[in-house]
Amino acid sequence: MTKRIFILLLSTLIWNTALAQTPEEKGLAIAVEADKRDTGWKDSSSEMFMTLRNSQGQESKRRMRTKALEVIGDGDKSLTIFDQPRDVKGTAFLSFTHSKKPDDQWLYLPALKRVKRISSANKSGPFMGSEFAYEDISSQEVDKYTYKYLRDEKLEGKDCFVIERKPTYEYSGYTRMVSWVDKNMYQARKVEFYDRKNSLIKTLSMSKFKQYKGKFWRALQMDMMNHQTKKSTTLEWKDYKFQSGLKSRDFDKNALKRLR
Repeated sequence: MTKRIFILLLSTLIWNTALAQTPEEKGLAIAVEADKRDTGWKDSSSEMFMTLRNSQGQESKRRMRTKALEVIGDGDKSLTIFDQPRDVKGTAFLSFTHSKKPDDQWLYLPALKRVKRISSANKSGPFMGSEFAYEDISSQEVDKYTYKYLRDEKLEGKDCFVIERKPTYEYSGYTRMVSWVDKNMYQARKVEFYDRKNSLIKTLSMSKFKQYKGKFWRALQMDMMNHQTKKSTTLEWKDYKFQSGLKSRDFDKNALKRLR
């Protein structure tokens, strides 16, 4: 009887604790769990294809190589090198994301033969003419936002948490983002971006998820739609490789000019 009473009291305590959790606490807990599940991949590389569409639907395409390095205790490092078409070949973008201070980002422009630092004030600007901003393609560190759980909702038949994020870093182009986080993968399937006037500016849809190393989920396609300009950008990935031994020296800003 004593054991049954203990179990009943413990269950009641757990239930009451869950009930007492505020929307802000629950939103943060979801973000922390998503980050926890995507920790330990160490490094990755892949091929990436970008399709730009103007408001009339006309397309232009680009081909890139990407590398990323996980940095425990801080934001990740990433490198993107453009291979096609000829007018952007050799362009390279290097990003050091940080959790509690402004990101460091550099762009190498081969036509000018110089490395350009992206200032914090320009993080909301478009990345290489796409509908993705520089801040969109940085790793999304938990500490860079506040969170609020809004509701549960199905998205294309998948159970999702709907949470709101608000940037805590300076110079963001957004007042808030609303994300649909898959309850199984703890990966976002859709994100709505609201501008500084709190108007919906863009929607990011993620699809074709694939699991690597039995743990890490990646969306192999991302579609960003700008509702104000009617332009869109699609990013597609293939040939993902993980834990191939990349080091910090592979992400050296001083070597950007020598990349091939």
